[in-house]
Amino acid sequence: MRSTITRRLMLPIALAGAAGLVLAGCADGGGGGGGGGTGPGDVGEADGVVTILGTIVDTEAELLEESWAEWAEENDIEIQYEGTQEFEDIIGTRAQSGDTPDLAITPQPGLVADLASRGYLQEAPEGVAANVAEYWTEDWAQYATTDGVLYGAPLMASVKGFIWYSPQTFAQNGWQVPTTWDELLTLSETIAASGTKPWCAGFASDAATGWPGTDWIEDLVLRQSGPEVYDQWVSHEIPFTDDAIASAFDSLGEILLNPDYVNAGIGDVVSINSTPFGADIATAVVDGRCPMTHQASFFEGFLTDAGGTVAEDGDVWAFLTPGPEAGETAVTGGGEIVAAFSNDEDTIKVQEYLSSPEWANSRVALGGVISANKGLDPSNASSAVLEQAIGILQDPETTFRFDASDVMPAAVGSGTFWSGMVDWINGTPTEEVLESIDAGWPSE
Repeated sequence: MRSTITRRLMLPIALAGAAGLVLAGCADGGGGGGGGGTGPGDVGEADGVVTILGTIVDTEAELLEESWAEWAEENDIEIQYEGTQEFEDIIGTRAQSGDTPDLAITPQPGLVADLASRGYLQEAPEGVAANVAEYWTEDWAQYATTDGVLYGAPLMASVKGFIWYSPQTFAQNGWQVPTTWDELLTLSETIAASGTKPWCAGFASDAATGWPGTDWIEDLVLRQSGPEVYDQWVSHEIPFTDDAIASAFDSLGEILLNPDYVNAGIGDVVSINSTPFGADIATAVVDGRCPMTHQASFFEGFLTDAGGTVAEDGDVWAFLTPGPEAGETAVTGGGEIVAAFSNDEDTIKVQEYLSSPEWANSRVALGGVISANKGLDPSNASSAVLEQAIGILQDPETTFRFDASDVMPAAVGSGTFWSGMVDWINGTPTEEVLESIDAGWPSE
C-alpha cells in the first residue's frame, strides 16, 4: 500500500474535501458510465471495454495493469486504467456530469458512502457479494456497505501501527521488544537514560502535514478504549473532547512531547512538524541515529530506498504498537474499495475478478503491496514484513478498523484533525486542540 497511502497523504487538503463539496450540490440520480455505463438498476450492453479510475499512479499503476493483463486477454476484455492524484476531486465532478468510469478504486470509505447515498453507484453484483462474504472479514465488508447495501469489494490494504527498530542495536544493548504500552514507555526511558533519544518522527507532508500524528492517535484510541469507542468516535457519537480521545493524546504526549525522547538525530519536539515523514526518518533509522519510529507497513519501501535490509536479522524490523495488555490484536489500516458506476456484463466480470483471491495473488506476487483477502497466500508477499502484515489481516482474532481520518468527513479527517496535530506539537494545550478539531465537524 505504499503508493496508495503516500498518495493520499500528500493530497492537498482542498482536494481531499472537494469531492464532498461537489457531491453535496448534486441532485440524487444515476450517473453514466465512461464505458457505456448505466444508471443504478439499469443493465447496460457490454462493449468489450471497461474503464477504471483510481489513485494508483506511476510504477504501481504499471504493476496494477500487469496484474490483470493475462486475465483480460483470456476474457477478451480491454481494461483502460486511469490513475490520478486528484481522484477525490475528479470523481465528484464526473459523477455530477454523468461522465463516470465503469469502476472506481476508492481509498476512502466515506466517499463510497457519499456516492452511494446519492444514487451514483451500483449495488455489488452477486459474484462480488459472494467473494466478499467468503474472503473478507465483516470488519472489511462494512467499509463497502452503506445503509445495509454492499456496493463493492476491498482491493489492497495496509497495516498501520508498526514500530520500526534495529534488531542489532536492541541486541547489543539488551533491549527487549515490549509487549505492553507500559513496557514501551519503560523501554523509552531506558534508551533515554543511555544518552540516546529513543524516538524520531516526521509530520511534514506538504499540504497534508500532520497526518502521521493522526495515525498515532487512531492506534491508541483503538488499543486503549476498544473498537466500540473507536466506532463511536469515527461517527461522532462521542466528540474529540471525550475523555477517551484526550487519554490517547495524553499517552502520545508522553513520547512525542517529551524533549528527552524526540527527535532522535534530527532536532527538538517542534522539529517533528518540519521533518518529512518518509525519507528523512527512514535514513535516521537505517543509519542508527533513531532507535524507534512509528509508521505503517508501506514504510518498508522508504527503508529499503535508504539502503536498509528489512528482516528479523537485518538492519530494521518492526513490531506492532502494543496495547495495555499483552497479546491483544487490534490494528488500524487503510485500503481501497472497488465500486461500480456501470453494470454491463464486462464490468461485472472485471469487478468480480478484482474481488477474487486469484487477482489478489496475482498482484501481491508482483511485489510491494498486500491484501486482506483471506484467499491470498502470504508466501506471495515480496518481503517478510509484508508477509507478517498479511498474517495479521487474515487472523480471525484480529480486530481491524479503517483509518479514522479516511472515514470521517474530509473537513475533519483531512482538515482540522491534521492541522490540530500540528498545533499540538507546536505547544497548543490538548484541551484547546481537541475543541478546535471537533469544531470542524460538519453540522447536520
